[in-house]
Amino acid sequence: MADADLKQLYRELVSLEIELWDGIEGRLRAEYDLALTSFEVLHLLLRRPGRRIQDIAEEFSITVGGTSKVVDRLEAAGLCVRRANPNDRRSSIVELTPEGRKLVDGALKIFEEELELRIGSVIPEQSVREVTAVLTTLRAAGRALDAERKAAAKTPVPTARAPKLSGRPRS
Repeated sequence: MADADLKQLYRELVSLEIELWDGIEGRLRAEYDLALTSFEVLHLLLRRPGRRIQDIAEEFSITVGGTSKVVDRLEAAGLCVRRANPNDRRSSIVELTPEGRKLVDGALKIFEEELELRIGSVIPEQSVREVTAVLTTLRAAGRALDAERKAAAKTPVPTARAPKLSGRPRS
C-alpha cells in the first residue's frame, strides 16, 4: 500500500476523532455541564455496573491513575460511589448514584442525537457496520502488536560484550 495513502488515512482518522469528540463534548457541556470523559465513564457504569477502576481503565485503554482521578471527580460530584469489592479487599467497585444515573440517562440522549447527526445521517447503516468492522480489526491488530512488543521487552536479550583488549590499559 502506498505510504501516502496510509498517512492520509491516519490524518483522517485522527481528525475525525478530534472533531467528533469536540462536537459531542461541546453539546454535553452546554446542556449538562459534563465532559465527554466523564460521560464515557458514567455510560460504562450504566451499561456494566459494578466495575473496578482497573476494569474502567482497560475499557478505555487509559492508565489506572488517570481513571482514578476521573472517578474521584465523579464521586466528589455525587455521581458515583466506591464500595468495598467483596471478591478482592484490595480494590473497590464503582457504582452510579441515583443522581449519576439520572444525569447519564439525559446525557445519553444528547450523545445518541449527536452520533446520528454526525454519522448516522451521513453514511448508510451498512457502511457504519463495515467501518466499525475495519476499525475493530485495526484496534485488535494494534493491541496484539503492543502485547507482542511488551512481551519482547520482558525477554532478556543477550548483550554483545566488547572484546577484551590484550595488555594493560593505556594511561
